[in-house]
Amino acid sequence: MTASPPPFPIRTECPPGACNCGRDTLLENPAGDLRVLRLTREDEKRLLQRLENLTSLSDLHRVEERMEQQLGIRLSINTSPNVVRTLRGITILVHEQPGLCRKTRQAIPAAIKRSLEQRPEIAHEILNVGGLFEN
Repeated sequence: MTASPPPFPIRTECPPGACNCGRDTLLENPAGDLRVLRLTREDEKRLLQRLENLTSLSDLHRVEERMEQQLGIRLSINTSPNVVRTLRGITILVHEQPGLCRKTRQAIPAAIKRSLEQRPEIAHEILNVGGLFEN
């Protein structure tokens, strides 16, 4: 028995074998959080473009908060405990969740890193959080 489709447009399924997101299992679970399925391919393109054009750390936090509220997507942005002088020391993790495509989980951190490369002051703010020069 298949559950009724959600009352909103949802992301099309990935080609067979290309992803292990669990989209179908999520759709069959009546208690599942379907918010992530609202992220259609077109919406994902807009989200990635938005993430590539961040203007500040507070802008990043706003987008991160909206992603969690609207889609249930959670990020963790951490720095290496060692001295960090490059973007490689900043780790951006998209937490796994049913229905979130593997490629999307890889594309979000890549878009944020591109933004940090364009605006190094955001990376410096991330590195300074809890540091000596934090306001």
